[in-house]
Amino acid sequence: MYIDFHTHAFADKIAERAIAALTGTAEKCEMKPITNGTASDLMDKLKSCGIDKAVLLPIATKPSQQTVINNWAAEMKGDFFLPFGSIHPQAEDWESELERIKQLGLYGIKFHPDYQEFMVDDDYMIPVYRKCAALDLPVSFHSGYDPLSPDLFHCYPEAAARVHEIVPEMTMILAHGGGMRDWDNVEKYLAGKDGNLYFDVSVIAKEIPRDQLLRIIRTHGADRILFGSDCPWDLPLNEINMIEELPLSDEEKEMIFYKNAQKILKI
Repeated sequence: MYIDFHTHAFADKIAERAIAALTGTAEKCEMKPITNGTASDLMDKLKSCGIDKAVLLPIATKPSQQTVINNWAAEMKGDFFLPFGSIHPQAEDWESELERIKQLGLYGIKFHPDYQEFMVDDDYMIPVYRKCAALDLPVSFHSGYDPLSPDLFHCYPEAAARVHEIVPEMTMILAHGGGMRDWDNVEKYLAGKDGNLYFDVSVIAKEIPRDQLLRIIRTHGADRILFGSDCPWDLPLNEINMIEELPLSDEEKEMIFYKNAQKILKI
C-alpha cells in the first residue's frame, strides 16, 4: 500500500493558470509539471503509479484565498484524497479559519513559508502553531530550498528545530527530507530529535545522496519518515524506487510507505 503524503492540485477553473505560474518559477530548477494541475489528472497519474491514497496540500498565498481554498479542499475529501487545509498567517481571521478547517474534517494544515512570506520561527507564528496543536491538526511545511527564494530558506533546519522545541505538542512534518538541499544541517539540527517531528521524502529522489538519506532515516527512525512525491513536480515511482533500493527491512518500508501516514491521519 502507498499513501503519498505530499501532492498538489487546483480547482479546475484556475488549474491552467496556476500551473503555468508555478512552471515559470520551477523552470529555474528545471522542474516540469507532469499534470495539468487538476485533481482529476493528479489522481490518474498517482493511480497509474500504484498510489492508494494521497494527501492534498493546498496553499493560501493571500489572506483572501483561504476560505475558497479550504472549501475546495473539503469538496475533494473522499476515499482517495485526504486534503489538508491552509491559512495565511497574516489573515485577521486565521484562528476562526483553523477552527473551521477542523469542522470541515480536513486532515491538517499546509504552510509554505516562501510563498506566504514568513520565517518559520517568526514570533507571531508561535500562537498559530499552538492553535494547530490544540485542534490536533498536523502541520506540513515546505522546508529548505525553493526556486522562488533560492538565496533565503524560509524554513531551514536550525529554525525548524527551534519551533519544535517551543511547540513540541505540534505534529510537525518537514517536507523534502527535512530541508531541500540542506541535508547536512538536517543531520546536524533535526535528525534524531524526539517527539512528533516527521520528514517526508518528496521530490528528493534525484537530489539526495543515498548514503545520506539512509543515515537520516536510521538516525531519525523509519517510524517518523513519510513517503511523498510532490506530484506534479515528481513522479511517485521515483520516490518509491528510492526507498525500495535502500537496505531497509520490509517493516521499515511499510512504515514509510503508509503506516506512519495512517497513524498521523488517524485512518
